[in-house]
Amino acid sequence: MTSIRLRLLKTLIVPILLINLAGGALAYMLAWLPARIAVDHSQPGVSARAGAAAGPAAGPAAADRAPDKHVQMRHAVVRGLVLLEVLIALACIGLIWFSVSNGLRPLNRLRAGLNARDGDDLAPIAIADVPYELEPVVSALNGLLDKVGDGARARQDFLANVAHQLRTPLAGLKTQLEWLGARHAEPDTAHSVKLMLSATERMIRQTNQLLALARAEPNHFEKTRLEAVALNQLVEDAIQSFVDQATGKGIDIGFALRPVEIIGDRFLLRDLIDNLIDNAIRYTPAGGAVTVACRADEGGGVLTVVDSGPGIPAAKREQVFSRYVRLDDKTHGSGLGLAIVRDIAVVHGATLSIGDGAGGRGAVFTVRFPNSNSAVVDSNSGGKSNNST
Repeated sequence: MTSIRLRLLKTLIVPILLINLAGGALAYMLAWLPARIAVDHSQPGVSARAGAAAGPAAGPAAADRAPDKHVQMRHAVVRGLVLLEVLIALACIGLIWFSVSNGLRPLNRLRAGLNARDGDDLAPIAIADVPYELEPVVSALNGLLDKVGDGARARQDFLANVAHQLRTPLAGLKTQLEWLGARHAEPDTAHSVKLMLSATERMIRQTNQLLALARAEPNHFEKTRLEAVALNQLVEDAIQSFVDQATGKGIDIGFALRPVEIIGDRFLLRDLIDNLIDNAIRYTPAGGAVTVACRADEGGGVLTVVDSGPGIPAAKREQVFSRYVRLDDKTHGSGLGLAIVRDIAVVHGATLSIGDGAGGRGAVFTVRFPNSNSAVVDSNSGGKSNNST
């Protein structure tokens, strides 16, 4: 891969160095020839006076000193010119390097801005601060981002439509399988019905996740659906649907809820809570515990989900919010749950973080909802705490 910086440096430095050398040679000729002529003109008079004063024996010695003067002067001129040429060459190289680096700085800023983006950030690049020469490149990149965004929106619309179309027949299929299992107790039939029910429930879960993913897209988010939501009541309703799943794995699921009201989309918030609880149960081993809590604080509402699973290494905590990423291949799932949680938190202006559980075991997922446009209920009244197995 070629480098623009190296091409510019080669194009500028080599010719400038050659011109500098040619200029040095010309300066040497212009400096040495007049100096030599001046020495030659001044030498005979000096030699004659020295010979008359010293006598005939001193004549040859005085004559021999003339070439020595030529050599010494030539060496002095060459040394001065070489030192000057080296200094000029270094100054030129430094100036060229600084100029090229300064000229490439807008490209470096553009590259840094693109590298800092998330994988799903398709917002156009601002052209206001872009140099004139880069405007065609940025315009082409913005056009490409628009095309990619259109493709992503088309895929999201397709997923939403497919999820809507699948939910009704899958729910009907589950009802029929439950009816069939209740009326046929033969071991083989019961086992087959149980397997079909399990597969159907997984399909329903995946369908619901695809629908939640489509609803949580910023481009599809409708602020008209925002309303005052009692977060504690929403969490309590969500937990009840996971009691059987937790009991089947031998997990103690509990909650510590204090009244708190936030402004949000009720359906998306339920998707967020469901995915956090489902993720905690999936990664918590038998005999572990999952605790869900919510409270009010100065900044708004806070929702926490604590599990006693293997935890998440600090280096991978950002990675788990990417789509289709699963840290444990032994656990079933599509890797969409936490990506949905992140998208819903983003459209609600909430912050999402992961910490270590008590004693360094497990993970703590914390969602902090903003205080703007929210009404916070007194956290000291009507608090509720319960644990069920």
